[in-house]
Amino acid sequence: MTAAVARVATATDHPLLDGYIGWCGGLGLSDRALRDRLRAGRAFLADWPDPETWMNQTVDTRLADLARRRCWPMVVWLIGTGHLRLDLELAGRKQLQGLAQVVEATDPAVFATARSAAARLGWALSWTETVLGECLAVVMAWRGCCLRAVDSGVLDDFAAGLRATPSIGHWSRRAYLARLHSARQLLYELNVVDTPPTRRRGSPPIPERFMSVPGPAIREALARYVETRAAVLAPKSIDSLVNDLVPFGEFLGAHCPDVSSLRQLERRHVEAFLVWNRHERTWRGRKARAQRVSDAVVHSTVLSVRNFLDDICLWGWADRPARQLLFAADVPRLPRPLPRALPPHVDAALMAAVTQLEDPFACTALILLRRTGLRIGECLDLELSCVVDYGPAGTWLRVPLGKLATERAVPLDAATVTILDDWVASRGRQRALPHPRTGQPADFLFVQRGRRLGRTRLVNGLAEATRRAGLLGSDGEPLAVTPHQLRHTYGTELINAGMSLQALMALMGHVTAEMTLRYATLASPTLRHAYEEAIGKVRRRIPLSPPGRPPVPDRIEWLAGEFLKTRVAHGYCSRHIAAEACPYANVCETCDNFVTTAEFLPALEAQLADVRLLQTDAEDRGWTAETERHQRVIRALERHTARLAKPSAATGRR
Repeated sequence: MTAAVARVATATDHPLLDGYIGWCGGLGLSDRALRDRLRAGRAFLADWPDPETWMNQTVDTRLADLARRRCWPMVVWLIGTGHLRLDLELAGRKQLQGLAQVVEATDPAVFATARSAAARLGWALSWTETVLGECLAVVMAWRGCCLRAVDSGVLDDFAAGLRATPSIGHWSRRAYLARLHSARQLLYELNVVDTPPTRRRGSPPIPERFMSVPGPAIREALARYVETRAAVLAPKSIDSLVNDLVPFGEFLGAHCPDVSSLRQLERRHVEAFLVWNRHERTWRGRKARAQRVSDAVVHSTVLSVRNFLDDICLWGWADRPARQLLFAADVPRLPRPLPRALPPHVDAALMAAVTQLEDPFACTALILLRRTGLRIGECLDLELSCVVDYGPAGTWLRVPLGKLATERAVPLDAATVTILDDWVASRGRQRALPHPRTGQPADFLFVQRGRRLGRTRLVNGLAEATRRAGLLGSDGEPLAVTPHQLRHTYGTELINAGMSLQALMALMGHVTAEMTLRYATLASPTLRHAYEEAIGKVRRRIPLSPPGRPPVPDRIEWLAGEFLKTRVAHGYCSRHIAAEACPYANVCETCDNFVTTAEFLPALEAQLADVRLLQTDAEDRGWTAETERHQRVIRALERHTARLAKPSAATGRR
């Protein structure tokens, strides 16, 4: 240190200068840089003995003073050590160079812990330093607190201050908010805040969601009804109910201006709404487009409006219609399509491509969906403890409460267990997140970088696998496959392999047998076998013979045909099996008065050979009555042929 620097560094005519001298001495600066910093700091404190007075000046005045004096290192030290409180106007106009270094020096151990948590989340080193230095350090300097004191309230206030400060430009504000989101996530991982960040904005209050309904009385009734039902409905069910009732209120305001109260509602108004809802209603909301809504939306809306009108009448609301206006016959019937299972060759090619995906989450989750038949929501809600080993009973997957609020268990094979183990190993340890149903901490299986993974990556991964497999639709474009089709393929494969409906119902998590029966009607070998057996018994009657052909089939066609198989003297009986047994079939041969002679022996022997073949055919088809009839005829013909074959056989008569 030169003599000049030593003189500047030892002159302590202000109480804050000692701390600043010590700080600058530990930075490893050159003698000249150290001398310049200390001179600028002393000059600043000489003109502003109370730095708070300088901080109360306008931002333009402060910026001009900083440019003239070059005293920013002194000011940033005062801010970082808590002697001054940073305001957002200055933060929006000035590069806060050096602030992170000063703030971190106040508690380096906490910042080291924060870096370890960021590494656990899988953050890049550059983003970690950005969040710590350009967000959390700024928040701490703005609030004047330590890192452990930065709670959700502090972050909310900082975000509100960003939006209210006009000197912060649009892009700077967006950058701060993005860093703030990651800062919330980091603080949640450090157990500093209790709620993780979310990118979704919360739904507005229910009354605000009905502001587009023109009539005040109708708007109030609709909102009151939804608030009452919200006590027993899930959040998504509340959203669906609101989306069904808002169009009803808007329709009344636009097409029925004479209806200012539900008491004035009549059947003609409801009929007009049903027609509009079915044939004229278009998409609305965030995806508004000039396209009619689907049959499912039409059906759901009519049900919701009907329940609304029925409920307020049963509850005795003053503002209610005078009588019932919507009936069961008004609810449109929904189509009942069969499950869209993938053909075996498409399934094999697709899953082979899935195993080659670069995204480990998409690869793991899609294989799990195919091998367990989970719904996509159930898959994303799985927790680390979902795989349970029951010893001799094997390894099972515990499926959480899902779409139908039921739990179930699905068996896992060794290959699927290995895939899940690999994912858990790569996932690492992360803090549990609040469960959306209960709010209790849950260690979800599919979590990455402190956030739950969603269905978008699954849909994108499935599309990529379809493209790689070269699967094309009828239009020549890549085949459109949805994650839910993997569930349909799983159920169809099991029912076709012979699994009982009761077992499949438990495995798929169905609450009614009707849902499971849909799988039993799709390419089922059991159904095919029943069809084949029945179609052998029920054939169309023989049509009139075309010109040039005999009206009665010859012996070969008759033996193979679906007839009663009764041979008569000059031909064959063509009575169809569906007409039941003929009361006169082979009546002569089995009659006690029947007498024949040796000249008819060849015909009787031919008839006996035919009847024996027919008896065997009837036994194979399971025709018990026909088998017994043929047996009676065989016994009678054997008696006649045996008698005629004796040398003493005489001529006979009938």
